[in-house]
Amino acid sequence: MQPEKHHADLRVTALVSIGKHPGSARERRAGQDARAVELGMTLASDGLEVLHAGDPHAEALRSYAGMGLDVLRVLDQEENADVVPALCRYLSQDKPDIILTGVRAESGESSGMLPYLLGEALGMPVVTGIADIVAVDGGEAQLLQALPRGQRRALRVPLPFIASVDMAAPAPRQSAFGPASRARLESTPAGIACPDEVRAQWIEAPARKRPKRLQVVKAKTAADRFKAATAKSQGDGGRILRDKPAPEMAQAIFDLLLEEGVVRGGR
Repeated sequence: MQPEKHHADLRVTALVSIGKHPGSARERRAGQDARAVELGMTLASDGLEVLHAGDPHAEALRSYAGMGLDVLRVLDQEENADVVPALCRYLSQDKPDIILTGVRAESGESSGMLPYLLGEALGMPVVTGIADIVAVDGGEAQLLQALPRGQRRALRVPLPFIASVDMAAPAPRQSAFGPASRARLESTPAGIACPDEVRAQWIEAPARKRPKRLQVVKAKTAADRFKAATAKSQGDGGRILRDKPAPEMAQAIFDLLLEEGVVRGGR
């Protein structure tokens, strides 16, 4: 029998940001943040608070509300303001049991440091890259942490804690236009002004892919040339490296057989 995941008395806060489409660069809901909201709705739909620090008039916030939220709270502050002091000030007044974030934002600095900075300021443990929260019982939560190659690690963490949600978490539900338009976006003054002077000096520009240099194999013997010609590629990311041309491969094999005395040179 599966444990009950919904808890009426559990208080969960999901922190959301403005995402950016990788192709069109349009504003949208961030993929990891949407998974954090989905996880929070599964755990405690009644005790879930979705929180954003930034512009309360951003249209992308409506895509979060379209998941079935009645209220989305926004800490109103300027675009270049640091969100960490405002979030720490708000969350320290009444700490929730669980704070969910994405691993990193899709725009801005995208450093992934927000969960760690909040954990240090609020004195709460931080768990990174979770795939699911299995159950909450006895003041502890059973988590599944996402590992490379589809592996999972079971963890037990005492409440309260901060967790960053990985892309391996359950996919978020579709955002509907009706609930998105009916939801209330409650704007609250951040109460603290902390402009990010370093970020204000940045100049953003599209990144260009740099051509990668080909590795030059310096083989002294025929055996080394044969090994270089038949070695498997160690490339990453699914790239395909073609084999060497047939004449070069045949010459390497012939030189190796010639050194071993299997064949003789000359006419």
